[in-house]
Amino acid sequence: MDPLTHALSGALLARAAAPARLPLRWRIVAGFAAAAFPDIDLVLRLIDTLTYLNWHQGPTHSLILLPVWAGLLAWSFSKLSRGRYNWRLFYQPACLGLAIHIVGDLITSYGLMLFAPFSTERYSMPLIFVIDPWFSLIVIAGLTASGYYPQRKIPAITALLVLCGYVIFLSTLHQQAIAIAHRYAESQAIQPMHVAVLPQPLSPFHWKIIIRIHETYYITDIDLWRPAGKEQADAADWLFPRMTAAYRPVMEKNWRIQQQFGNDPTRSVLLREAWLAPAFAPFRSFAQFPVLDSVDTQESGFCVWFYDLRFKFPELPPSFRYGVCRKHGQADWQMVRQRGLFYID
Repeated sequence: MDPLTHALSGALLARAAAPARLPLRWRIVAGFAAAAFPDIDLVLRLIDTLTYLNWHQGPTHSLILLPVWAGLLAWSFSKLSRGRYNWRLFYQPACLGLAIHIVGDLITSYGLMLFAPFSTERYSMPLIFVIDPWFSLIVIAGLTASGYYPQRKIPAITALLVLCGYVIFLSTLHQQAIAIAHRYAESQAIQPMHVAVLPQPLSPFHWKIIIRIHETYYITDIDLWRPAGKEQADAADWLFPRMTAAYRPVMEKNWRIQQQFGNDPTRSVLLREAWLAPAFAPFRSFAQFPVLDSVDTQESGFCVWFYDLRFKFPELPPSFRYGVCRKHGQADWQMVRQRGLFYID
């Protein structure tokens, strides 16, 4: 979830539930800052992007470490208040801010290390795209209404209940998409090794379905709202309408097949060697659905590029493209990075 929505949701929850002994202004500030805190792992980008990608939503998003971070933040808030308020008064809003951040990221598709530092396994319930304007608007509406009624918690509580209802609604869409995936697998006699249903941008009805069996992916981008046969208005010059049009109605045959290492069997051995190169281990650790992007053959050497299907959206180049290159006459591969459209790429 985007950092601003995280922070605002922390302020909303603190407004609804924090103890009255702490002044309202400090409650909201503490919830806002605590909900923004877990994304401090952005500093890992100073090392390199793959280190950040592999450890983002790691220890700072851990349930095990939540009390530690909350204590640290509560102590900091007490110092900022110049000791007027004991750190214990800040502990609950700090916990609430951290908790709602963790829940907000848990329902996206990236995955959190919930039990770090004891486990690096990632958990997710992919229900919502990382930027969801409807979710953000509900939070903003709750905070705005609370501003008109500063002595009442009802507006904030109501907004939180609406948020819960929205997430439940998204879970029903997620289940519909899973059912579509299983129906397709049965119709094609596919025994899926893994099925992923991922929320997509621009609409809560947009979903990407990935069925993986060994090195083969069956992929579709669907719109659970648009009926079959209804075409989008012609908007060839506008990016967002073109992206929206790429998500097709459920009944349309919109499945495509991609091989992890492409469709050229003559390069299969070399591509697998590149993929398994020791230098490429950080990307292998990050990618859940890796697929070949391109092969560059130059006078000086040979490069193989991969990306993760989670980060490929219609009409946009894939994010987080990494490759390995080897110069002619040399045995070792070197990892290289190809920048995408966004700053974090």
